[in-house]
Amino acid sequence: MVTAIVGGNWGDEGKGKLTDVFAGDADYVIRFQGGANAGHTIINEYGKFVLHILPSGVFQKNTINVIGSGAAFNCEAFKRELEQIQQGGVPTPNIKISDRAQIVMPYHVLFDKLEEKRLGKHSFGSTQSGIAPHYSDKAMKIGFQLAELYNKNLAEKVERVCHIKNATINALYGGEELLEPGKILAYLRECGEFLKPYLCNMAEMMHDAIQSGKNILLEGQLGSLRDLTNGIYPMTTSSSTLAGYGAVGACIPPYEIKRVITVVKAYSSCVGAGPFTTEIFGDEADVLRHKGGSDGEFGATTGRPRRMGWFDAVATRFGCMLQGATDVAFSLIDVLGYLDEIPVCVAYEIDGVRTEEFPSGDRLDAAKPIYETLPGWKCDIAGIKKYEDLPENCRKYIEYVEKKIGYPITMVSTGPDRADMIYR
Repeated sequence: MVTAIVGGNWGDEGKGKLTDVFAGDADYVIRFQGGANAGHTIINEYGKFVLHILPSGVFQKNTINVIGSGAAFNCEAFKRELEQIQQGGVPTPNIKISDRAQIVMPYHVLFDKLEEKRLGKHSFGSTQSGIAPHYSDKAMKIGFQLAELYNKNLAEKVERVCHIKNATINALYGGEELLEPGKILAYLRECGEFLKPYLCNMAEMMHDAIQSGKNILLEGQLGSLRDLTNGIYPMTTSSSTLAGYGAVGACIPPYEIKRVITVVKAYSSCVGAGPFTTEIFGDEADVLRHKGGSDGEFGATTGRPRRMGWFDAVATRFGCMLQGATDVAFSLIDVLGYLDEIPVCVAYEIDGVRTEEFPSGDRLDAAKPIYETLPGWKCDIAGIKKYEDLPENCRKYIEYVEKKIGYPITMVSTGPDRADMIYR
């Protein structure tokens, strides 16, 4: 059986914890898209870890962890995270990397930084991890698949790519930090030598796994609203964050994805630029930010304070719809225990007209939230494991949200540990 765990909002929903929970029964855990630009925070018996490129199943002894063909593979981040988990006492995980994944080059990070600087106030709020330049090169057919690191014509391709990149640096960025083909080639050779034991023909491996009835878990990065095609374009990531792309990025038939667990927060948060209809500011935002998550609402990759807001049923319904959610996992509801009343955005007002549809283009920029308010429960619910043990107002909040988004909330997270979970 193939299960996808994906985000229903702007990212940072708590997918890492869910993947860690479900990985215990998985034969394979696969990162099918994205790169080291987002972090999944996991707390378990080994301690606290933030994974950027490693699949969240690396803490499970019998799980094969795969970085899929659709991923943006950062070799330096991979080495760094392997060292971190080994230093944390985690047994050496079983890791495979698709030889059709493409590598994030150091010059991709350089171009990301140069472009954000050039854009100034019009920047996209990039994590400057090289993701957009990487996927751009992939589309232009001048990226490097990991399989290409062993090609006889590698040096020739490096020369050709450096010619294109240096022309861009000269024309657009003032001619600073030109690329040296010899250094680029040496870097690729070094990566190729290090990665050789991990590489696999992923299509063959997944075909055999499905034929054998293995349990396969797809781990998505970011959330629906950051999807390149259907998200809040252009303030999106540069890959598809949707479960449907898991079929491509993980080399499996689309009809094999039987379950889509879409993780959404009990409130809203956002790292990066773009429209965010329910955003709150000042002390109201600051209190929620510092109560949220295991260490507050700060980007796992950048450390930036996340933008904060109340639950947005319009955006979440749209996000679940894009994912094809079969289950919704409701995370971080324990954070809201300090509130007397909890606002929920149930519709938008755009140019004086009420709508419950999530709009595109500048209509989203013009959207104003329409709230309904529910009573809070004013107590700590952290670690509760039975639904009937939750305060009545907490249960009402969950059931109200479930009705508004139109998808079943089958899991409720009541704390950061993998054991802090209610199954409905």
